[in-house]
Amino acid sequence: MNNPFHFDIPDMQWRFLMPAALVAITGILALVVEMVRPKQNQGLIVGVSLGGLILAGIAVFLSSSPTAYSTAGELFYHDPFGTAMQILILAASGLTVLFSETYLREKRISFGEFYPLVLWSTVGAMMMSTTTNLLIIFLGLEILSVSLYVMAGMSRREEKSEESALKYFLLGAFASGFLLYGIAFVYGATGYLDLDRVSAAWLHKDPATHSMLLFGLSMLLIGLGFKTSLVPFHQWTPDVYQGAPTNVTAFMAAASKIGAFAALWRVMAGFSLLSQYWAPALMVVAVLTMCVGNFAALVQKDIKRILGYSSIANAGYMLIAILAHSRDSTLASDSLVHLLVSYGLMTIGAFAVVSLGAKNGREGTRLEDLNGLWKRSPFAALALLIFMASLIGIPPTAGFVGKFLLFFDALKADMLPLALVLAVNSVVSIYYYLGIARAAFVADSEEVEPRTAKLSSGAASVCAICLIGVFGAAIFYGPFIGTLMGR
Repeated sequence: MNNPFHFDIPDMQWRFLMPAALVAITGILALVVEMVRPKQNQGLIVGVSLGGLILAGIAVFLSSSPTAYSTAGELFYHDPFGTAMQILILAASGLTVLFSETYLREKRISFGEFYPLVLWSTVGAMMMSTTTNLLIIFLGLEILSVSLYVMAGMSRREEKSEESALKYFLLGAFASGFLLYGIAFVYGATGYLDLDRVSAAWLHKDPATHSMLLFGLSMLLIGLGFKTSLVPFHQWTPDVYQGAPTNVTAFMAAASKIGAFAALWRVMAGFSLLSQYWAPALMVVAVLTMCVGNFAALVQKDIKRILGYSSIANAGYMLIAILAHSRDSTLASDSLVHLLVSYGLMTIGAFAVVSLGAKNGREGTRLEDLNGLWKRSPFAALALLIFMASLIGIPPTAGFVGKFLLFFDALKADMLPLALVLAVNSVVSIYYYLGIARAAFVADSEEVEPRTAKLSSGAASVCAICLIGVFGAAIFYGPFIGTLMGR
């Protein structure tokens, strides 16, 4: 007689699950420290947060393997791509934490819960990048998003911060609904939630279920398109980037986008057999995303809005990498990984400089607020110039190498029109990127009080690390990508 209570214990490779677990535990410790710390003293909570992220990064390297593994009942998937994404997410979170303490103090935002929220949001992004299970992707997305909804509205005295949080929450809730609706249709059509089995089910299932599966895929793309800021699901991006505190915007632009694109890569790889249906639509989306992002940025005067539209344009670039892989399976994920590396370094470094606009409870984020920065902080002005040059794609920066690899992959995959649109938009972006750099080197008017705060040790450290990364990822491209992906 069979035992009705018998069940198989899933194989648990704990070393693969340890990095995310360490970050989650660190978030709990940071919350405890927040409750007992002295007021206005966030040094301990910053140290705990950075320590946990560093330990998690070490755990990722120790668990890296060139061989792909599934664990926890095939809920989590460990491979070189996932290793690279986890390292990038942890690095983006650590850099954000490093310059946040001074910024929050200058902005008069004395909420130490920012650090636990960043850590838990990091866990969500890590989950999205290390799974091929649609339900875990959704769970990771919600963990990532709920924390971001709270962080976007932390500057409670500013109406634009409250507005950005509400807008992000409402649109994010709709996007989550579309994603969950798509998961339900995919499961109903195939009987599977694991992406590795969805494509196989396409070949063996009744053709009558194909339309249901395609509808589910379209819903998935809408949900992930919102998180990745693809046109036409991008409207929230410039408003939320402008209204949220600058350190939150930096985290959102880097760590959140890395996690979202990692999930999009997984989903598109899982639906590779259906690429004849979704690839043409995504090509149009890529063109629109690049053009809307770059041309809309030309008329902006607020730095954070400019970088918001820049984020949209870069999402279009990254989408080309996914499309190239769908057209030519021999192309590795290197171009997407390098794009995410270079974009993360450039964006966090730029926002670290922009955060100097916070002073005495106020924050200036318009272009003229950077005037005179080269006099007060030559290093910050020079760093900003290099970050903008890298975003343009000027050698020998990581941005140049990323766009070169992307252009080469597009040509190899016979996507010449997309390669040409990429080249034209890169030229267009020169105007607004150099506009930001130029503002830092324009002499300001004679004022009693400087517009920007002094460069803190945290912001200076972030700028230095990002500069090293921008040049290092370009000069030592091969070893850098190999080490990042645990090859």
